[in-house]
Amino acid sequence: MAAAQEERFTRKKGDSSFPHNAINYCLNVVNKKIEEIDYIVFYEDSFMKFERLLMSYHIMAPKGILSYLRSISKWISSDLWMESKICKDLGIKKKILFCHHHMSHAASAFFPSPYEEAAILTIDGVGEWATTTWGEGKNNHIELKEELKFPNSLGLLYSAFTYFTGFKINSGEYKLMGLAPYGEPKYVDTIKKELIHINEDGTINLNQKYFNYITSKKMINKKFNTLFKGPERKPEGKITKREMDLAASIQEICNECVIKMAQYIKKKTNLKNLVLAGGVALNVVSMGELSRKNIFENIWIQPAAGDAGGALGAAYWVWYEILHKERKTEKNDSMMSCYLGTEIKNDDIRDSKVLENLGATWENLEEDALINKISYLLHKGKIIAIARGRMEWGPRALGNRSILGSAQDETMQSKMNLKIKKRESFRPFAPIVLLEDKDKYFNCKKESPYMLMTCYVKENLRLDTKKKQNIIEIINQKRSQIPAVTHVDYSARIQTINKERNPFIYKLLEEYKKITHCSVLINTSFNVRGEPIVNTVEDAYMCFMNTDIDYLVIGNRLLSKEKQTNCKINKKKKVKYELD
Repeated sequence: MAAAQEERFTRKKGDSSFPHNAINYCLNVVNKKIEEIDYIVFYEDSFMKFERLLMSYHIMAPKGILSYLRSISKWISSDLWMESKICKDLGIKKKILFCHHHMSHAASAFFPSPYEEAAILTIDGVGEWATTTWGEGKNNHIELKEELKFPNSLGLLYSAFTYFTGFKINSGEYKLMGLAPYGEPKYVDTIKKELIHINEDGTINLNQKYFNYITSKKMINKKFNTLFKGPERKPEGKITKREMDLAASIQEICNECVIKMAQYIKKKTNLKNLVLAGGVALNVVSMGELSRKNIFENIWIQPAAGDAGGALGAAYWVWYEILHKERKTEKNDSMMSCYLGTEIKNDDIRDSKVLENLGATWENLEEDALINKISYLLHKGKIIAIARGRMEWGPRALGNRSILGSAQDETMQSKMNLKIKKRESFRPFAPIVLLEDKDKYFNCKKESPYMLMTCYVKENLRLDTKKKQNIIEIINQKRSQIPAVTHVDYSARIQTINKERNPFIYKLLEEYKKITHCSVLINTSFNVRGEPIVNTVEDAYMCFMNTDIDYLVIGNRLLSKEKQTNCKINKKKKVKYELD
């Protein structure tokens, strides 16, 4: 019924503070007070996590003693007493339930999926002890069969390369993934020889000689630098051929591990459906490879596959495993297409008042007239931001907090990256396409409503390119008839749209197709680099005015940048979400 991340309210990306605003929002949706909630559950076991910390330091002692002394005081004073902390922050006295981290992931993957029975695979950095698990789900019950334990972790290995190539751990992994097609997998043999052993079931053993994450906040050590002939790239530093090739190499390793895991689980379970969660399930390249291998007939990935999804999984775990509620599957899934966040209504008086206070100017249009006008503006090369309906949950914008642009314009990728998103120019943009037209543009056999796997642009739409060494020259080459959404390897992270999931965007694509004979648009999240996706009307207007976006849609209002002559934007401030 409702789900949201705290960062959307506080405007602090990755905000890990207690989620007062997100909780208040969810309570508001169901019109309840916290005292009326029967069960409260947390998505991991703090005591088991503390046990792992103590045992890891004990085994490695005396190495890491300074790191141990810094972390132990925080654990003893705060983190270990999670039940008391939750009760204090919520202002209640109640027994708090704790669901193991990977069970939370597994529950978030299986219970909202459309399958009565499925194999389950969860892969991330680390929970309490587990880094990878697999199991089976049937009706309202999950059984986890096997697990890979810390310190062996595919997620942590990928994060180590994220750090080494100059990106931020836990948020920069998708940048590393986007960089991979620019390089060649030259380091695969080195990684397999020195860093890891890949087992037949896809699990890995890491050579800890090169890593520091057991006893330190730093992922790697000097031996890692020596192995790859130099220090890590500094953040914002120049991206060289080495970083491109490292990205390509670790992506190939990740693909291999995921495929082997799936093959092993298929052999063990002989089930036709597979569901996935955990941070590595957000690796759209590996998920695309997995889909194309057809190991399982059907694959479903939790759209909020990272730790945010753990909250949903923990709640499902209580509902089915503790309370033994009956489970009924739905045709698509039970995620309400991920539109679970705060709502911007078409003509809400309060939203209009906010815009008036900001000095905004707009015109109100009926929905059909609005769609016709947006379609025409997109055809003319304009960039349109959309903020209407309920906000998406998870890392992807799926049409309700999105920036749209022409996929046929070869300059659009650079323009949107540098002047609007204010991010690295090498990063690709995702296409949104009518479900019934996906086969016309992409080699994609399955529906992709949540933008969670890559497909390849059809061969007949591709254009020949010349081999280039400079990354900017590579980026600027036109590679297909939809160049703005075609990555250098002709891949694209697609979102398919049907009438049921998002009627407004579906009608928009239909109208755009009538004008241009093309039903593909760029769809990127409505935010700039370093900020969360916009939440409120105020967030949307501020982002609109601070970028080169041409038009903004808020509900059924259309705002033109040229007409914002009375704008009164204040300095950015945190927004507190209160109960009505």
